[in-house]
Amino acid sequence: MKPIVLKLIEPRMTLDDSRKRFGNRMLVGLIVPIIVEQFLLLLVGMADTLMISYAGEAAVSGVSLVNQLNMLFIMIFSAVAAGGSVVASQYAGCRDEKNGRLASGQLVMISALAGILITAFILILGHPVFSLLFGNVEADVFEEGMLYLRLSAYSYIALAVYNAAAGLFRAMGRTREIMYVSIIMNVINVAGNAIGVFGLHAGVRGVAYPSLISRVFAAVVMMWLLCTRGGMMTAAARNIFTWNGTMIRRILHIAVPNGLENGLFQLAKVALTSIIALFGTIQIAAYGVAQSFWGMGALFSIAMGPAFITVIGQSMGAGDKDAAEYYSRKLLRMTYLGGVVWNLAYLVLSPLFLKLYDLSTETVRLVLIMIVLHCIFNAMLAPPAFPLSSGLRAAGDVRYTMVASIVATVVCRVAFSVLFGIFMHMGVVGITLAMVVDWAVKTMLILVRWKSGKWKEYRVI
Repeated sequence: MKPIVLKLIEPRMTLDDSRKRFGNRMLVGLIVPIIVEQFLLLLVGMADTLMISYAGEAAVSGVSLVNQLNMLFIMIFSAVAAGGSVVASQYAGCRDEKNGRLASGQLVMISALAGILITAFILILGHPVFSLLFGNVEADVFEEGMLYLRLSAYSYIALAVYNAAAGLFRAMGRTREIMYVSIIMNVINVAGNAIGVFGLHAGVRGVAYPSLISRVFAAVVMMWLLCTRGGMMTAAARNIFTWNGTMIRRILHIAVPNGLENGLFQLAKVALTSIIALFGTIQIAAYGVAQSFWGMGALFSIAMGPAFITVIGQSMGAGDKDAAEYYSRKLLRMTYLGGVVWNLAYLVLSPLFLKLYDLSTETVRLVLIMIVLHCIFNAMLAPPAFPLSSGLRAAGDVRYTMVASIVATVVCRVAFSVLFGIFMHMGVVGITLAMVVDWAVKTMLILVRWKSGKWKEYRVI
């Protein structure tokens, strides 16, 4: 008897060649640049952690705590970009160039505003917020973390604009341009890290300033491409420096539930980090390093999310619900296959990568345990929980995916983290097991919704 997931994703329908908007070669051309882009992004995150480890475990701990807050803001920017890219992908599907360009300009405008507001919030209230969340950490960890948070804030506007432009290019299926910009951006970042940490011995400043420079570069280049070579999504000044309530509502209809979902997800992780801060510097450092490895382990599922948005969004925009279901099954099979192969290879290589870090024996032991748990369950549970969920959002089914995420993460993950981590004295390993519970619950909820077909009844444009 086949496992339920395999029964759900097995091919049950065919599609006429005339309705196949994405052939195999086109799908590969769409997905591979996203994988390369995400790989480089995650590799730089690991390089940041690796290099800062040579500045001491207090610096590693401080940076890892701040990265929880940074991820919250990045998820907000990504949610706004995702809202715009869903709307844009549907306009691309129905070949509506006028509204596609209007959506492009409005997305850039509201993304920049989000970046400005969050930057101002951190510069004004960053210290009391950081103190509220992590005030129990050791003094040197707090000092390093606060410095890194302030320096990170200066890059938020550029990061928000970059995410918006990149989301629009993905909506058009033009992922190659983003890949090239990402390569240059990450070369700048890694080279700057090496100079800052090993050459100038600048500690957290040595990784914060290169991130700022590389993000500004990427935002400027992506905006230039969007304004000059954006095709049906070309951003013109008249569409950026204006306020179109109807289009903004369309974007925010997707972005707000997605942002609330992502924001609550990251707030739950920040709350968990407050718990982890009680476990001591070794466990904080181990969790920070493990998270950089987790991101790389989840690479294939992360990369498939934008592919689902582009393909399902364009299919639904063209009014072809059968194509949307056909491609959701096809992409889900690809995600499972790629995810299993990637996680297995990464699991084997992780101990070798860890040798590059300047960490204590106990820290390395904890990191390895968390990596093993992550790789095994990511391959099993992540494809429906994350990329397929993105596909449902691309169809307009945003409220259900938001509720599913809140139930799985805010309720289950936090509750089981307290149970495993504190009451059962499992520390960061218990936090990792609670994450697995989160994935299992969300996978079940998303698969039930997808199988019901209700996601095909929504309309975005």
